[in-house]
Amino acid sequence: MAGKAKKNIDGKKRNLIVQYNPKSVAAEQYRTIRTNIQFSAIEHDIRTITVTSSSPGEGKSTTAANLAIVFAQQGKRVLLVDADMRKPTMHFTFNILNTTGLTSVLTRQSTLEQAVNKTDIEKLDVLSSGPIPPNPSELLSSRVMKRFFDSAQNLYDLIIFDTPPVLAVTDAQVLSHQCDGTILVVRSRIADKDKVLKAKDLMTTAKAKILGVILNDKKMQSNDEYYYYGNS
Repeated sequence: MAGKAKKNIDGKKRNLIVQYNPKSVAAEQYRTIRTNIQFSAIEHDIRTITVTSSSPGEGKSTTAANLAIVFAQQGKRVLLVDADMRKPTMHFTFNILNTTGLTSVLTRQSTLEQAVNKTDIEKLDVLSSGPIPPNPSELLSSRVMKRFFDSAQNLYDLIIFDTPPVLAVTDAQVLSHQCDGTILVVRSRIADKDKVLKAKDLMTTAKAKILGVILNDKKMQSNDEYYYYGNS
């Protein structure tokens, strides 16, 4: 049991690098990404962001979590939502229960206030996915989801959604259409260029406002990870 607990803590520290290794190169790059997002919001406030990728395994969930932390560290009230209702991971990352979450709110089994989880990071709350539903895309495009947006924005300055990969299902397209901005995470040496371009085209068709692309896991000579944010 102790071994499992240590493994969970080690995994959490590895994923939440901004919290546990704030002086690292990667943590500094997340803060740079935060600044660039804020610069892109000069004309219109960005209060809802979708984070996605073209394919699985590119680091979108880790990116969403660390972005949520750096915005909370800046003093914003942040809600991180696990909108990947097919393969959720945020409850593992933050070591919280997933018995109640987004699906519970959208099916009116719980209120948003009842379903959110406080974290040990000031001003950051996490809403896990909740029980996996048979119809994620329909839930995300429902009128109840619109009410969720209204309720969440009354309580938080920024809502960040972690969504499934674009090419796997339509969830990311559905949600990005409703959000103020979308970030596409691309993993170095893993992502396929054609798939990334196809994902971008699908998001554009969905009328998503793509804020930029994050290049993840690009190794430096010092073996530190860094993240690059660039306009699409």
